[in-house]
Amino acid sequence: MAAVTHGSYTAKFTDGPLEGKTIRTDFTEAGEPQARLSIPASSNAKHYLYRRSSGLEFADSDQPSAVDYRYVQSVVD
Repeated sequence: MAAVTHGSYTAKFTDGPLEGKTIRTDFTEAGEPQARLSIPASSNAKHYLYRRSSGLEFADSDQPSAVDYRYVQSVVD
């Protein structure tokens, strides 16, 4: 059985500690952008939580090529 791919998009961080940075991430199995992203910090015991906001960019597809994310909090494990 072949693996099903749903593609990827650019996550753009609009504020917080990662403001101005981008990463490439995969769509959900349903083909939607991720609702939240947990990004590891330089410390293994800490990560940043970002939530999807309303900013979307489209290229040549019905799926967005870039999605804005807003900072929620730093989480210490």
